Amino acid sequence: GFGMNLASVLQVGGQSLPIILSTIATSLIVAYVLYRAMKMDAHISTLIGVGSSICGGSAIAATAPVIAADDEEIAQAISVIFLFNVLAALIFPTLGSALGLSNEGFGLFAGTAVNDTSSVTAAAAAWDGMHPGANTLDTAAIVKMTRTLAIIPITLVLALRRAGKSDRSGGAQVNLKKIFPWFVLFFLLASVVTTVVPIPAAVVAFLKDASKFFIVMAMAAIGLNTDLIKLVKTGGKPIFMGFCCWVAIAGVSLGVQHLLGIW
Repeated sequence: GFGMNLASVLQVGGQSLPIILSTIATSLIVAYVLYRAMKMDAHISTLIGVGSSICGGSAIAATAPVIAADDEEIAQAISVIFLFNVLAALIFPTLGSALGLSNEGFGLFAGTAVNDTSSVTAAAAAWDGMHPGANTLDTAAIVKMTRTLAIIPITLVLALRRAGKSDRSGGAQVNLKKIFPWFVLFFLLASVVTTVVPIPAAVVAFLKDASKFFIVMAMAAIGLNTDLIKLVKTGGKPIFMGFCCWVAIAGVSLGVQHLLGIW
């Protein structure tokens, strides 16, 4: 949140909003259709759909406690998402050049079609290396940060849905206060603070490094609780779902750009 200046998001993110909404909707729809068609685990399907559409590991980490996913489900979803993150960072810069994307177009493409922020950065940096002076990294990062805001409505809807399911089943009451994703409020507060208060660059850099450290620690803890043999044996369907979401998002991102006259 402290890395998101809402003024920059509104300026650059506004143009990318149709693409962002289209790609998020596409990923969630594809994940839901495949979940029903292949009779997949609901938690893994939700995590892959959300991770593909919003911001990879961060979205999965944020969504998991809301839907009560266990460590194994989280690890499987993150493994699938990271696989296609690496492929995107390697393939997309060359693909963008082959398709004749402009610098602005590739910034929008990387920011909307690559899952994780680190991979968006890698893809945009590779493009800038191939096209000196392009400066797509800033555009891609802001588009990605705008896309990250979708964590807020998605987690709120999932929390309300879980509470509603409990009510309809007549089971134990789900305490909405306990499952409410409180990080959402702090996320927004941090963004507002960054927007209205001139925070020293050194403090912002420290907060960004701290966030990376804690996410790495959380992912490592999940990895230590993961049965890799079981993960490989049961990973076929999740990998296929991740691939379908990845291809669909990339296609829609390029298609909407073409319709808007950007590409």
